[in-house]
Amino acid sequence: MNINSSGSRSKSKKKTPNKRLLIYPICLLFVLFIFILSYTEITKSLFSNPSSNALLSLKFPQCRSRNLGEEKFLWFSPHSGFNNQFSELKNAILIASILNRTLIIPPILDHHAVALGSCPKFRVLDPNQLRFQVWNHIVDLIRSRRYVSMADIVDLSSLESSPKVKMIDFRVFAMLWCGIDTNLACFDRWEAGFSLFDKLKQCGSLLSGMDGNAGRCLYAVDEDCRTTVWTYQGDDGILDSFQPDEQHKKKKDIAYVRKRKDVYKALGPGSEAGLATVLAFGSLFTAPYKGSELYVDIHDAPKDPTVRSLFEKLDSLTFVPDITNAARDFALEKIKTPFLCAQLRLLDGQFKNHRDSTFLGLKQKLESLKKNGVLPVNMFVMTDLPEADWRNSYLGELAKDSGNYTLHNLRERDELVVLTAKKIANEGRGMRFGSKLITTKKISCAQGVLPDILLYIEEAICSCALLGFVGTSGSTIAESIELMIKNGVCVHRGF
Repeated sequence: MNINSSGSRSKSKKKTPNKRLLIYPICLLFVLFIFILSYTEITKSLFSNPSSNALLSLKFPQCRSRNLGEEKFLWFSPHSGFNNQFSELKNAILIASILNRTLIIPPILDHHAVALGSCPKFRVLDPNQLRFQVWNHIVDLIRSRRYVSMADIVDLSSLESSPKVKMIDFRVFAMLWCGIDTNLACFDRWEAGFSLFDKLKQCGSLLSGMDGNAGRCLYAVDEDCRTTVWTYQGDDGILDSFQPDEQHKKKKDIAYVRKRKDVYKALGPGSEAGLATVLAFGSLFTAPYKGSELYVDIHDAPKDPTVRSLFEKLDSLTFVPDITNAARDFALEKIKTPFLCAQLRLLDGQFKNHRDSTFLGLKQKLESLKKNGVLPVNMFVMTDLPEADWRNSYLGELAKDSGNYTLHNLRERDELVVLTAKKIANEGRGMRFGSKLITTKKISCAQGVLPDILLYIEEAICSCALLGFVGTSGSTIAESIELMIKNGVCVHRGF
């Protein structure tokens, strides 16, 4: 009995854990907890506390730049085709004026270099990713010397008298904010070293918002068309009329709720965004959809007469005189008679599946003109279908029927296009916006590659079509031409 009892006690002593050994992991976990807590608080302080700008500037040197003074800026990320980008530019000018910010004028991006996705399907690129992709593409444009500012193509001179409209060319802004030598104003001295690329990449990383907001330096807008419709002096905080339906929610596992937000209350003075030097949006594209707007629904400013007067100016924005004059000259000297314009988008995206309906509208218009005795019908054709492929389409039939129809078109290498491109490159209108803020003597920059301006001249020619216009349904190109016709752009140029 005693022996068994003694053996039991011996076994129980072996099973008893050493209390000292337990203390070490507990202490380690406690130290780790304190470290994580401290790191979190430091990070929060670094990015949200205005008094931490000294620490913030260590990570982002751009945030300590004094070149920008007290000025506040607005950046947005254009995408898709030119007319989408043009539409976004108008919205950006409007919102920048509402928020009293200087708009950073972007370049024209290559068609489809960056795609947003589909707002109606709630399938779009995240704003951070969009900003990052757009910035990288702009660097590619600069590097390949294909940079063309929106201000080189769109005539912004009518806005310069508006008291709330302030603009700066992207290249000027990049020099000031990224700390680039002003002698590199045109970004045409890449042999100067890779530091220029490094600074641009660092700026792009910050501006994208990938690292979050940066104190009073940057506020990256996270809201996009899946969650928000921006308003002004109207609805605020209520649900938008367009929401994903139940079937869509279940099929795509969508949990988004779209709310209408007043852009001035959310991002203006007194808000966290209002303190930031740079306010960075993603897309600013919008369009009417199911009784609402996809993203920006600002059509009036009842309490702000200055902004209200801006609507009319934005509505009448058109191309620079070099382009509209070239279009007028083509109409007067090449076509020489009243003509019909047909804008036929046949190959791209959704439009290639609706070729028959696109041609149907044209057929009906031509039959109407024939009945009215207009023969032969002169028609200017702008299309993405190569001329060599016309013979297998309705256009081929029209081209063969030379007794009833005379077709006109413009090519990229035509003298009129080349000469106009050279004029635009030599003008260098974009660099004039904000050039007073830099010390360089370079106001215009030599163009490495002539700008691709065929589309813009074609649109302007179509606005001169006195016999009418037939456009592709749903195309932003057609919408742009119709707006130019409404505003009498060609009439104003003496046609």
